[in-house]
Amino acid sequence: QVQLVESGGGSVQAGGSLRLSCAASGDIYSRRSMGWFRQVPGKEREGIASIYSTSGSTYYTDSVKGRFTISQDNAKNLVYLQMNSLKPDDTGMYYCAAGPWVVTPLTVQNYNYWGQGTQVTVSS
Repeated sequence: QVQLVESGGGSVQAGGSLRLSCAASGDIYSRRSMGWFRQVPGKEREGIASIYSTSGSTYYTDSVKGRFTISQDNAKNLVYLQMNSLKPDDTGMYYCAAGPWVVTPLTVQNYNYWGQGTQVTVSS
């Protein structure tokens, strides 16, 4: 079992920054891939960024490349999402997720464990 708790969401004006944190606990073998996903009402959950816990390799969806950075502190079992130059389209509920090592790390179906989500609202 894996437990995930997100924090750091909030409201910010366009151009601002936020840092999301995900505190993870439980079976480390089920946390080989860690990801951040976003969902807005009426739309499917989408992969934003992911990181492989052992190699540190990172992946991003095109819309956030150059603006968002995913990182990890394995000693503290924390995964971060630094979000800069935020846009209104970045608004949504952000979820942290954990799963095994997968070939397509931004695919929702590859993740077995999910946090409760943290809301990010970007106003224009």
